[in-house]
Amino acid sequence: MGFLSYLFYPWGFLLQGLAIVHFIRRRPDTYWIFIILFLGPLGAIIYLAVEALPDLGLLGQSFKVFPRRRRIGELEVAIRDNPSAGNYEELGDLYMDDGKFAPARAAFDRAIAARADTLDPFYRRGVCALQLGDAVAAVPDLERVVAKEPDYDFQRAAGLLAHAYARTGQKEKADALFRQVTVTSTLSETYLNFAELLASEGRNAEARAWAQKVLDKKPTMPGYLRRRERPWFRQANEFLKRVAA
Repeated sequence: MGFLSYLFYPWGFLLQGLAIVHFIRRRPDTYWIFIILFLGPLGAIIYLAVEALPDLGLLGQSFKVFPRRRRIGELEVAIRDNPSAGNYEELGDLYMDDGKFAPARAAFDRAIAARADTLDPFYRRGVCALQLGDAVAAVPDLERVVAKEPDYDFQRAAGLLAHAYARTGQKEKADALFRQVTVTSTLSETYLNFAELLASEGRNAEARAWAQKVLDKKPTMPGYLRRRERPWFRQANEFLKRVAA
């Protein structure tokens, strides 16, 4: 390794630094940090090739923030002259993508007021309400969506409705709906929300089993999906540490 360090000097330190920064931000499997540290520049190159290079596809998504914000500005101006439901729906979608749930919710309010014949603005308004901690308001929107289309958004709507029931104290309805949805749904978000409900009722063994189901998916997932699911894997691990066996 000494020869390699000499060969790559001073770029070896830069490669290791880049690898460590990426590791801290993305938090892949723990063994990678040992490869980076003990194999030096070679380990950093291996890590960057295996873990960081595929992330360039995800990194490209972040560059969409600039055209998205430009489009938000354009719509905010256009709506003054043309306050159509379509313009408000698009604006709400863009606000959601930008993590601005309060203005997104307001935009969906206006879209629904102008035209209430499509499910998507109700669904998205319900999601915004949940993100803002207003589960009470989320329930009727999500109930409307699930009643008309139970499998809406790959059953995420039903899973979020169950979560909203749990947040509003309707735990029996939440439990029943979670069990119905998880017969076919494999969404990590739904599994973890169900686990939280079970833990809140002191059913820790069952709660841990549902959180473990999230981690059990990891070995058979293709690499690009594992990278996208990392936030859920972290939440599952944190849940298992927090909830006693």
